[in-house]
Amino acid sequence: MATSLLERLRAGDPRAMARAITIAEAGGPAAASLHRAILPQTGNALTVGFTGPPGAGKSTLIDAFVAELRKSGRTVAVAAVDPSSPLSGGAVLGDRVRMGRHTEDAGVFIRSIASRGHLGGLSDSIQPIVDILDFARRDVIVVETVGAGQSEVEIVEVADVRVVVNAPGLGDDVQAIKAGILEIANVLVVNKADLPLAARTVRQLRSMLSLRRESDRNVPVIETVASSGQGIVELLEAVLNVAPRTPAERQARRRARIRRLVAEAAAAEVRRAIMERSDETFLNALREVEAGELAIAAAARMALASHGAEHDGAATLATIGTQHDETVT
Repeated sequence: MATSLLERLRAGDPRAMARAITIAEAGGPAAASLHRAILPQTGNALTVGFTGPPGAGKSTLIDAFVAELRKSGRTVAVAAVDPSSPLSGGAVLGDRVRMGRHTEDAGVFIRSIASRGHLGGLSDSIQPIVDILDFARRDVIVVETVGAGQSEVEIVEVADVRVVVNAPGLGDDVQAIKAGILEIANVLVVNKADLPLAARTVRQLRSMLSLRRESDRNVPVIETVASSGQGIVELLEAVLNVAPRTPAERQARRRARIRRLVAEAAAAEVRRAIMERSDETFLNALREVEAGELAIAAAARMALASHGAEHDGAATLATIGTQHDETVT
């Protein structure tokens, strides 16, 4: 091919973006090589995560939010994490269908991402995918979670701004999920605000906020009707008000993401090493655990200590990097 994938990706070529995301989803050496190549030129896009219970209208709200972003001239990419098909393992594509009006707009790129059973409402490839879209010079990246409910707190690690979408009539559900996704919100939304009980839901959310520490109470509660566009301007203003503004803030967020990626890679490396161990010392430790003579935590510390003695931290990180080298063209 005359032009490399990286050059076309940097130029914002939609086909290159789609190809790069496919590589990231597949994983393996090519995905690791691609991610390492693009990382130095990421950290410029604003990432906005939309999460909330199923049926709250997240996809319709995102569709309206994207339209408002385009009015301001911002380019947008949407990574909609869909449930996986039980047959193919791929994304069901429901969210992409609901955002169909943007398919002819070159300033909007939409991709459905299969969750593949990953917990937390996202996909295990979501961070590399966000970095790919950032590298492709999209101004705003919108990430939509599956809609699994309280467990979707992983969006904290990915998004600069977290929008938690609720629907009228949650009732006791607010109490049930307040310790989960509601508490990660930078912006709270009551969508379908033209329905009965909307005002009650707004009051419930504000009451919940009053129970937080004083420093965490200043979370806007926005009422929207996504189907008509009501409240979307206010939603965008709220998002921009809490977004990282200074280079230092953006750099801090970027470093936090990289720290998480390194931690995940380290955990995977240690797990692999422990699962493959067959030396007598380790097998004896397992027997002691089985006999109730050694605590699991103590055996884990022993395994980590012996693993560290064989591979110091720097060497392990180097191994993680070099074993995934592959030229991406």
